[in-house]
Amino acid sequence: MIKRTLYFGNPAYLNLKNQQLIVRLPEVVKNNTLPESFKKEALATIPIEDIGVMIIDHGQVTLTQGLIAALLENNTAVIVCNDTHHPNGLLMPLSGNTLQSERFAAQIKASVPLKKQLWQQTITAKIENQAAVLKKSGKDNAKLHYFAKIVKSGDPDNVEGRAAYYYWNTIFPTTMNFSRKRDGDPPNNLLNYGYAILRAIVARNLVGSGLLPTLGIHHHNRYNAFCLADDIMEPYRPYVDEIVLSIVETTKDYSELTTEIKKMLLEIATVDVKIETDRSPLLVGVQRTTASLVQCFEGTVRKVTFPALE
Repeated sequence: MIKRTLYFGNPAYLNLKNQQLIVRLPEVVKNNTLPESFKKEALATIPIEDIGVMIIDHGQVTLTQGLIAALLENNTAVIVCNDTHHPNGLLMPLSGNTLQSERFAAQIKASVPLKKQLWQQTITAKIENQAAVLKKSGKDNAKLHYFAKIVKSGDPDNVEGRAAYYYWNTIFPTTMNFSRKRDGDPPNNLLNYGYAILRAIVARNLVGSGLLPTLGIHHHNRYNAFCLADDIMEPYRPYVDEIVLSIVETTKDYSELTTEIKKMLLEIATVDVKIETDRSPLLVGVQRTTASLVQCFEGTVRKVTFPALE
């Protein structure tokens, strides 16, 4: 089943009834104040089991405790946005798999050589997907193919960084003078938003596979609760880049995250990805990737299953 991504950017009252998400809108909202009451009729009813990601992007969206508990039990990633409409919080379940303790143990015991090999595979897949983005946009990608071939275990030569330098200086028109910085000029804002959604999708599937998203194979930061998500999302980033590139080419003004632009970025969950010979929505593809990572930690396979962007 393809899980749905729900976005709430206006006042709403969300509660649970018979394992269904009930969406109700306020009767009247004046001067941006809290509504006095909500309509009795539901705007929509959605089965909890159908929801993969929920984004809360308005200060007057109310969720009941019962709904939150049901969403977490279903392993739904609940993303909360700040007053600038950028994701700044993620709710995840404490337990997402019946074999969680066993898989935690395998993850914790993973050797340094294994983690370095997994990082080599991750970066190789990322660079190859970046090369595919450049090819689809008519740009020279030969240098990226070269970089992908020389990545060593653990990437001690920082091939990832060298590839990124070329990639970001090539992907957008030279007239933009683009520089990839988190707080940089647009379309950095679009990239940040898309990556935040992708990160939530990856974290959701890591938990669902019984892994601890805090313990990364490469990323490590005492203040980062999602180091492993930041690792595993790397080969999927080019899918976000492709959407952002399309927005830049077709939208006159992308300086602000408009509702229409957010809608396009939220489609990342359903983007078609190819893993080996199979095609599936990205949400399902990430699930295959995290399941294969479990097998790597357990020693039953030696390679993570990543998508190949075409």
